[in-house]
Amino acid sequence: MSRLTDLYAQEDQSPWLDNVRRDWIENGEMQRWVDRGVRGVTSNPTIFQKAISGGDAYDIQFRELLASGTSVTDAYWELVITDINNVLSILRPVYDASNGIDGYVSIEVSPLLARDTDGTAAAARHLHGLINQPNLYIKIPGTVEGLPAIKSMISEGVSVNVTLLFSLERYREVMEAYISGLEAREGDLSSVSSVASFFISRVDSEADKRLEALGTPEAHALKGKVAVANAQVAYEAFLETFSGPRWDALVARGARPQRPLWASTSTKNPDYPDTLYVDSLIGPNTVNTIPDATLADFDDHGTLARTVDADLPGAHAVLDGFAALGLSLADVTAQLEDEGVASFSKSFDDLLESLTEKAKILK
Repeated sequence: MSRLTDLYAQEDQSPWLDNVRRDWIENGEMQRWVDRGVRGVTSNPTIFQKAISGGDAYDIQFRELLASGTSVTDAYWELVITDINNVLSILRPVYDASNGIDGYVSIEVSPLLARDTDGTAAAARHLHGLINQPNLYIKIPGTVEGLPAIKSMISEGVSVNVTLLFSLERYREVMEAYISGLEAREGDLSSVSSVASFFISRVDSEADKRLEALGTPEAHALKGKVAVANAQVAYEAFLETFSGPRWDALVARGARPQRPLWASTSTKNPDYPDTLYVDSLIGPNTVNTIPDATLADFDDHGTLARTVDADLPGAHAVLDGFAALGLSLADVTAQLEDEGVASFSKSFDDLLESLTEKAKILK
């Protein structure tokens, strides 16, 4: 047994791995993570940018695709889908054993579509149909434009990982999109699943900058606390939303709650504990997708205890204190959403550029 297996067995939180690399698929490292207790895998454009550009593991397939006349952009998707299909196979036993609770692997629609509702929906349908595995999550950004696409995909039976969530207000809108999508779908709902990826460490990175700029003792006391408080209050909203007559009617048709997924949980500030954003957000019906280095740290010395709702009044006090200093969390989260969309788009563009250069060399 490991802390990762104990995290699920004792606290009902699913640890997922936030990384995909072809060499790990081929050399057994991905399977070893699953054996240690990893119950799902997430990817994003930045992860694939690092994996594909960082070595020669993809060169053989890339060369074959180019030789067959495949464009660089289409070749990128072929490389990614090959990895996703292989990881889906590795995680399928977890999916089957958990009756569809875990064992998911996420693939994201093109980040260039983050502000395009119709384009996002079309891309999600295409990927869902192309890969066609029950443990696949299509990642859709939780932007304003993404909300109608999320509702549509859920109503069509496409399981969705909603990504790039920072604000409580948007999170509530995402939960509403999920529930409305389920209500619009006829028949049994047990095959539809979703998680809502609420980003953590980036909130502290930006909030801490603003607190440091104030330089007061009251501001200093809130450093490193805003992100966790924001997520803990989000968990409170999750508990409120997935209860009551409206939700019970969907449960009677087999519906599953849209679990909160804590993302961006590596510690960016070296002054903070390396497992801060894992230890502080443990609770039932949640997922934490964790980079491999932080996963190893938690497995070595993480704390096993229910913490996500241990002090909700304290979490509200942190957010109230932030506002009392004249700082706007809404402004912080809006900026982070824009930066997140831009960052993933840049990773996508950089990767296509590097693949274009590699294509010249391989030819």
